Amino acid sequence: MGYSLTDPQIWASLLTLTALEIVLGIDNVIFISIVADRLPPRKRDNARRLGLALALVVRLILLASVAWIVGLTKPIFQIWDHSVSYRDILLICGGLFLLAKGTTEIHHAVEGDDDPNRKSRGSLTYTAALTQIVVLDIVFSFDSIITAVGMTRLLGVMYAAVIISMILMLVASGPIAAFIRRHPTVKMLALSFLILIGVALVADGLQFHIPKGYLYFAVAFSVAVEALNVAAAKRKRRQP
Repeated sequence: MGYSLTDPQIWASLLTLTALEIVLGIDNVIFISIVADRLPPRKRDNARRLGLALALVVRLILLASVAWIVGLTKPIFQIWDHSVSYRDILLICGGLFLLAKGTTEIHHAVEGDDDPNRKSRGSLTYTAALTQIVVLDIVFSFDSIITAVGMTRLLGVMYAAVIISMILMLVASGPIAAFIRRHPTVKMLALSFLILIGVALVADGLQFHIPKGYLYFAVAFSVAVEALNVAAAKRKRRQP
């Protein structure tokens, strides 16, 4: 069935879905920024842009396979009273990866490299960084695509929302990465968010749904407190 661009419902769906895609994609931008920051300075911007471009390609490919995505939610086997689907397995694996990555990065930031024979901070290779980014892009994309399918059945609207949100995130990724780099406490907070998201993904994969509102409130409250801390630190530095 066709649809008209003058239909206000189309534009309402596009705006709402774009906003949701941006919210769901913020954690992806944070993860990409943190992974890219482990690379040598001259490679960081390129890795961040390429990571977001790959995220866009992955989401567009998955959108073209909506029927397959929906099929991943069908149970494939059962453990006691719980049915397990491919989506559950992907969410659990992705969540565990986020937990491991967040914990490792926090340890690296707090403890540093005690072994003098270990390579420095830029020891992560470009290929390894992109591999980590692509793996998490796929995990984050499933949540994004399932949300999009639940909101509208118009493939054109879904494509437009994903492309617009990715362009906006690409523009914002540079300032976000620079801000995280300048403020170590913000980076620690961002890594804590990754662990929180990892817990939520594992819980979702185990069919224990944590309402997104609780997660967003925790994130928003933490960001507000950290913003006050950053403002207070700036004011203190300006004092004679």
